[in-house]
Formats: sequence, structure tokens, C-alpha cells
Amino acid sequence: MNPGLCASCRFVRHVRSAKGSDFWLCRRAELEPERFAKYPRLPVLRCVGWEPTQSAAPPSDETP
Repeated sequence: MNPGLCASCRFVRHVRSAKGSDFWLCRRAELEPERFAKYPRLPVLRCVGWEPTQSAAPPSDETP
């Protein structure tokens, strides 16, 4: 599954269960649970808390 912005966010932690399911943990939820879901519904297309990893490019609002 495509996680959207989560794939390039510095606050994400990819979690794989023992049964092979993939989850995307938002570490911003630890400090601001009222604003961020611990496990957001995917794909995340917009997020006010998104910050890129060092290798990620910022999201584009342009549609192809």
C-alpha cells in the first residue's frame, strides 16, 4: 500500500507485524494526540505536521 506523505516524513516509523501487516506510526501523535492519529488512514495526502526526511522532496500541489 502507498502510505502517501508518510513515506517521506521524518516523524514516521514503519512497523511490520509478526503476521506481515504493515503499519505507519506517526510519532507526532505521541506529543499531540489531539492533532495527529497514531496510525493514520492511508494514503495520507495532506498533513500539517509533515516534515521531509533529509532525502525527501517537498510535496507538490501540481496535478499531472
